[in-house]
Formats: sequence, C-alpha cells, structure tokens
Amino acid sequence: MSLGVREAAEALLSGEEREPLTDSWPALDVDTAYAIQDEALRLRRQRGETVIGVKLGLTSRAKQRRMGIDSPLLAWLTDAMVLPAGVPVPSLIHPRAEPELVFVLGKRLAGPGVTAATAMAAVHRVHGGVEIIDSRYRDYRFTLPDAVADNGSSAYFTLGPVGVAPSSLDLSLEAALLEVDGAIVDTATGAAVQGHPAEALALAANVLGARGLALEPGWIVLTGGMTDAVELRPGSRVAAHFSHLGSITLAGS
Repeated sequence: MSLGVREAAEALLSGEEREPLTDSWPALDVDTAYAIQDEALRLRRQRGETVIGVKLGLTSRAKQRRMGIDSPLLAWLTDAMVLPAGVPVPSLIHPRAEPELVFVLGKRLAGPGVTAATAMAAVHRVHGGVEIIDSRYRDYRFTLPDAVADNGSSAYFTLGPVGVAPSSLDLSLEAALLEVDGAIVDTATGAAVQGHPAEALALAANVLGARGLALEPGWIVLTGGMTDAVELRPGSRVAAHFSHLGSITLAGS
C-alpha cells in the first residue's frame, strides 16, 4: 500500500533506510514527488531549519542519459545541511561526495525568462564546493520521482575557502580534480554542468518561477556534480581541488 504525500515526507525524513517509494507507488510522478519534497521542507522548517538556497541534481549530460531524462532536478538547501570545513562527515546511509561550482546570489532572481547572462548578473560570488549526497533508498536503487521526493539525495555540503566574482573566471573551463585517499579518481570542468553552470542557475530560476517562487539574495545554489559521485567510506578522505577556487578535504566518520 502506497503512502500519502505527508507520510512519504515523514518516512524520508526519518533517517532510516527504506525501499524506493515507487516499489509500492508505481504511479508516483515527478509533480507529486515535488509535493513530497515541499512537504518535507515544511516539516524541516517546523523543526527550526531555515531555507538558504537550492541545489540542482543530474545536471551532467552523462547522468541524464543514465537516468533517461533531459532535464535536471531541483531540491532545497537548509542551514542544517552546511558542513563546516574540517568537521568529519556524520554517519550516513550511502554517503557519496561530488565536486560542484557554487553560486552565492547578490540579487533576487525570478523566472520565467531568465537566461544564463541574466542569471550571472545576479551572482555575487562563486565558490568551489563538495556536496555529500545520501540516498535514503536501500541498495542505492531509485527512479527519478524517488530521487525528487528524497530532496535530490541531499545530506550536507561544504563551501571552499575561495570566493571570487564570476567575471574573473571562465566557469566553463574551471576544472576540478577529485581525489580519494591520495589518488586522483576523476576530473571535469564546469562545461560538464549543462554546458556552463550559468545554464543550471537559469534553469533553477525558471523552474521556481513556474511555481511562483524565486531565488533570493544571499541564497546558495549548488549547480550540480561536475564528476560522478564517489563513495565516502569510514576513515577515507575525499578532496576536491579546483583550478582557481582552492581545495576542500572531507573525512568519512
């Protein structure tokens, strides 16, 4: 028997591993999955969390092909998801790390009709970042609606120490090296994110605009993983090294 929107949101916030929602709710569609995501955000705010931005998922063409979709997903960020530099990653179900280019907005950005150029005009600073994702689904098995309902597998994120004006970088060429326990395992540039991370930012503004919402000044936008996410095992160390945006090192607990 499938859960309702509220029951699904509560189940996904419990922190316990579970079967994908679509196992018992095969008709679950993306719109209903976003309703579950929004209900989970309402419950988070009830317990004291504050919205500080959004994240995009499945922004790379390779990941979209793997999932059989042609557009990224959107999810919420709250202050409880911020992981300060140097703090070990808390115990999670399926922790994985991926490097991202991160925007901090200086101006409100409201769709529809936002282009990459108008999106970049609203950006105050660009940082490197690492997102720790953690699917609540057993065996890391899920469909797109499952992932949307699970708030894009969000868990934590860490901002890098260097923040620069976006005009000072060619973000499509900004590179990230992903290192696990001293070995480089992957590399990518900003072009992996929708061709340019500004396209991801514009998409986020337009998707929210269609729902009567906007990206607010001071909000953080994680534009999506530049590389595939790597497993963060207990005791291991994952580092992301950016061309101009510094380095971030995280340790598994």
